Amino acid sequence: MDALAERILDAALDRAAFEGWPNLRLHDVAGEVGITLPDLLARFRDADAIADAHFTRLLSRMLAPPDNPAEFVLAPARERAETVLMRWFAAAAERRKVTLEMLAVKAWPSHPHTWVPMVFNLSRLIHWVREAARLDRGGVARMVEEVGLTKTFLAGLAAFALDRTEDLAGTRRAIRSALRFVPLA
Repeated sequence: MDALAERILDAALDRAAFEGWPNLRLHDVAGEVGITLPDLLARFRDADAIADAHFTRLLSRMLAPPDNPAEFVLAPARERAETVLMRWFAAAAERRKVTLEMLAVKAWPSHPHTWVPMVFNLSRLIHWVREAARLDRGGVARMVEEVGLTKTFLAGLAAFALDRTEDLAGTRRAIRSALRFVPLA
């Protein structure tokens, strides 16, 4: 993402923090950044594309190298998966309200053009969780891991929506609880 796209994303997130994501107007974002609507369109096709950029940013933060790579690699698979998932939620917590509103808007029943791609985006996210957590199994074992990690992420997301603790303790508990039932090697 280029510098202008970053500025647009940040302005949109800042405005949405006050106005709410459903109330965000792109002409206001363009005005705040000091560009025209065609300039904004050249970077983002619509508000949903801005939301996608936010989720890509969260994914990048999740994939950042661990603080201690040697120690991380030696940790049990469950611990690695928990660490990776919690990095996504920690990044999302900085913009919790907006992130949850984005997901709610994407899930509106009258918007199948946004909720259908969410399924594919969730699948991609889980593939990246497996990569970052260094889960290397293949075949049926991999499919079982993917289903279990998807359920774990969704359980974490449900807890995250209600979790008001500074350290995301409720989210971590939900993830740990769900991971107990995922056969990770």
